[in-house]
Amino acid sequence: MPAPTNTLLIEGTFEELVDELAQYIDALKKSQGDEAAALQSECAQLLEENHKDEVLKKLVSGSAALNSAPEKELVAAYNLLIHLVRQSPNVNMYLPPICKNVSSPITSSPGNATGLSLSILQTVFNILPADNDNRYHVFLATLRVVKSSGNFETLKPQLKHIDTWLAQWQMEEEDNRKLYLAVADVAQEGGEDEIAYQYLIRALRSIPSESASTDEARQLSLRALKTALTHPAHFDFQDLTALDSIQALRKSDAEHFELLEIFTSELLEEFNDFKESHPDFVEKEALDGGALDRKMRLLTLASLAASSGQTRALPYAHIAKALQIPDDEVELWVIDVIRAGLVEGKLSQLNQTFLIHRSTYRVFGDNQWREVASRLAMWRNSLAGVLTVIRQEKERFILEKEQELRDLDAKAAGAGAGNAGRRGQGQQQQRGAGAAPAAAPEVEAE
Repeated sequence: MPAPTNTLLIEGTFEELVDELAQYIDALKKSQGDEAAALQSECAQLLEENHKDEVLKKLVSGSAALNSAPEKELVAAYNLLIHLVRQSPNVNMYLPPICKNVSSPITSSPGNATGLSLSILQTVFNILPADNDNRYHVFLATLRVVKSSGNFETLKPQLKHIDTWLAQWQMEEEDNRKLYLAVADVAQEGGEDEIAYQYLIRALRSIPSESASTDEARQLSLRALKTALTHPAHFDFQDLTALDSIQALRKSDAEHFELLEIFTSELLEEFNDFKESHPDFVEKEALDGGALDRKMRLLTLASLAASSGQTRALPYAHIAKALQIPDDEVELWVIDVIRAGLVEGKLSQLNQTFLIHRSTYRVFGDNQWREVASRLAMWRNSLAGVLTVIRQEKERFILEKEQELRDLDAKAAGAGAGNAGRRGQGQQQQRGAGAAPAAAPEVEAE
């Protein structure tokens, strides 16, 4: 999709090309039993009256017949139609119905219909300037084709461009929400539950606060809530509870909101109490009871780990009681909670204890902030102690080096003085040994 803008090179005047395409559409209609097809003559009459936009309306309206064209001719025929409508100052008026026709089933080539539709839509998308909001409608048509074919992999590479596109198109929030929901539907159809959930949340975030209690907001909120509860890898529900539309369920759907609160911060015991108080709720809402039980046990174990305190250890017996499971299943559940990324640690079979290295807080409130503050204070004190030791060692090291330098200087000074004395003695000895005795004066006799 995000390819450079395409250029369609088609030779011929507007009138010649209109006549060629109209004649082709008439032939297709007659091959399907419509002997009254007379698009060519109608367009010729309108051209004589110089009603080009009326001609294009006729061609676009009749272009639904192109879906029955032979595969080798279909793309070329649509390209010709796109080329013609681009010559109108009202091109934006014709593109939506063309996209609708293209996203309809292509009967002439069922086996390659998806590829043909996507190819034509890509051409339409890329001939438009990047900031043209008609790209929005083309992309919606693309989503319809992908959804009908179940080929979500063709859409995945384009998801990273959606935010940029929406910023360029400057659509209303309602339009953005429509696109988010379309992506969520396509992802869900393709088995991509996590992507579907993320775009569903984005759709909910686009709902203004004053519309949080509308029926649309309620339906989307319930859908998101059920998806989050049953999704096997979704354990953080604060992205839901932060939404105004979800908070509005507190009044409109109290049971759903109560269940959400349990999965947000409570334990398995509270979930079982909820099921006893509302015995038919899970079945009535078509929720997977087994999946809910499993998730609630994992969340309960995560809460136990987070509240283990300074000991950072959980006895097997404590886990078995909280999860309401036999003792011999404890290790299996611990392995599952580690795989889910909620807790890190290791099992001590000898001591029948789960040793916790890291745990995830399900709700981060005042108590958790106080615990973090306490741990930071301990860490700060530990660092202060380490810094003190380092500082003392550094001072000791400096003193030792200074003492070593003084000792070296003293040795050097002592060695220099000794050498100087020895040199003086040697010089004196040399002078004494090398001098001849003085001759006695001679006296002449008279």
